[in-house]
Amino acid sequence: MISIRIHPSDNVAVALEPVKAGTVLSVDGLSVTTAEDIPQGHKVALKDIGEGEDIIKYGFSIGHALSGISAGQWVHTHNAATNLSGEVEYSYHPTHPVIGRVEPETFKGFLRKDGRAAIRNEIWIIPTVGCVNDVAKKLVADNQDLVKGTVDGLYTFTHPFGCSQTGHDHVQTRKLLAALVRHPNAGGVLVLSLGCENLTHEQFLEELGDYDKDRVKFLTCQDVEDEFSAARPLLEELSAYAGQFERVELPVSKLVVGMKCGGSDGLSGITANPTVGRFSDMLIARGGSTVLTEVPEMFGAEGFLIDRCVDETVFHKAEHMLNGFKDYFIRHGEVVYDNPSPGNKQGGITTLEDKSCGCVQKGGSAPIVDVIDYAEPVTKQGLNLLYGPGNDLVSATAMTAAGAHLILFTTGRGTPFGAPAPTLKIATNNRLAQKKGGWIDFNAGTITQGEPIDETAKRLFDLVLEVAEGRKTKAEENGFREISIFKDGVVL
Repeated sequence: MISIRIHPSDNVAVALEPVKAGTVLSVDGLSVTTAEDIPQGHKVALKDIGEGEDIIKYGFSIGHALSGISAGQWVHTHNAATNLSGEVEYSYHPTHPVIGRVEPETFKGFLRKDGRAAIRNEIWIIPTVGCVNDVAKKLVADNQDLVKGTVDGLYTFTHPFGCSQTGHDHVQTRKLLAALVRHPNAGGVLVLSLGCENLTHEQFLEELGDYDKDRVKFLTCQDVEDEFSAARPLLEELSAYAGQFERVELPVSKLVVGMKCGGSDGLSGITANPTVGRFSDMLIARGGSTVLTEVPEMFGAEGFLIDRCVDETVFHKAEHMLNGFKDYFIRHGEVVYDNPSPGNKQGGITTLEDKSCGCVQKGGSAPIVDVIDYAEPVTKQGLNLLYGPGNDLVSATAMTAAGAHLILFTTGRGTPFGAPAPTLKIATNNRLAQKKGGWIDFNAGTITQGEPIDETAKRLFDLVLEVAEGRKTKAEENGFREISIFKDGVVL
C-alpha cells in the first residue's frame, strides 16, 4: 500500500511513501494516474476538484481549491487554501460515546501521602524569578551526591519571569510555578527566590495553599550570606524525605498522560496520532486520564470533539475555550489560521484544518469529561481538554502543570526537547525512527507497512507502563528537561 484514503468521502488520498509521476494508484475502487511526483505525506486528488470546491480529508473539509485540480494532481499550498476566518457559533449535538470498562493492570510507582501516584521520585528546584536561574543550576550541579537510593534525580526548571510582569501574566507565572511544586513526580521541592521580585514569598504561599513542610522547602537568596551553603542542608532534608518512598503496585487508573504533537507531517494523522488516540481510549477504559491541549490546532476540527462533551456544561466550557483562543489571536491583530509551520508544510500539511484534523486524532473516541484552564489540575478521570497554545514547550509545560505523569509526543520531523514530566517521542514514519534513534522512543510508522493500529497502540501501552516503572525516555537519557511559561502582556 503506497497511498491511503482516510475516509470514504475524501476526494484526496495521502502518499505513504514518495510516489513518482505516472504511477497508477488504486484506492477504494478508484484508479488515478499521478500527474507529478507526490512527496511522502502529501495529498493527491482522487477526482476532479473544481475551483472553490472543498477539499475533503478525514471526512471533513480541510480548505478549498484555489483553481481547478484534476484527478492525479498534487494538492498542496500552491492550489489549496483554508476556509477558516474568526469566531464560530457552535451548537451541541451530543453523541454520548461509551468506552467499555476494563479491569486495570498495575504498575510499580510511588504512592504519595495525598493518594496520588508518581512515576518518578525526583528533587526539583523551582526558581520563582529568572534572576536566580544560575544559582539553581549550580545547586543542581554541586549536589548530585544527594541522588541516591530511590531518589531518581535532582533537576531545576529555569525561566525568565517572576518579575517585571503585570496582571494576567503575573498570575499565570505564579499559578504555573505553584502547580509544578505540587507535581507528584517531585518527591521533594526547593522553592528558590531572590527576595525583591514581584512574585513575593507571601504571594507564592497563598497560591500554593496547604503543603507538606517536609516535602517543600523555601530559600530566599537575599536573606542569607551564602545561598549555596544555606541550600545544602535543605536539599539534604529533601533527599532524606524523598528517599523514604519505594515503588509499590498501583493500578494504571491512577495515571494521567498528556498528549502532544509537534514537527508534524502528513502521516501524523494516519499513524502516530491515531495510535495515541487508541492508547487514550485504552487508558480511559481502565479508569485513567488523558489530557489534550493545543487549542489553535483544534480550529477546523471541532466536529471531532465538541459533540463528545459529556453534558452542556462541559460543552459551553469547550466553546468558551475555542472562541476565547480565537479572540486572543484577533486582539493581537493576528489571523486565526496563521498555521501550519514551514516544516509542517514540507511534511504535507496544507492548511490549519488539515493540521487540526490530524492533531485531534490523539483524542481517540472517549467522552470529554472536563475542560480545564491553564495551570489548573486534572480532577476528573477520563479525557480532559486543556487551555493552552500549540507551542511545544509551552503546551508540554502546561500538561505537566495539569498533573500529567508523562507526555506522549508524536512527531514526523523530529524534536529533542523534554518537559519536566518524562516525554516519550513517537515517530510517524520509519525514516525518522531510523535516522533519529537518539530522539525517538517508539515507531508508529509500522502502520504504513500493514501493522493494525490496535496492535501499535498495545505496543505503546506496554511501553508507557515500562516508562511508568522507571524506564527512561530518550529525552531523559539526554538530560533534556525545560519549561516555558505562557505569557500575553507587557514586560516592565
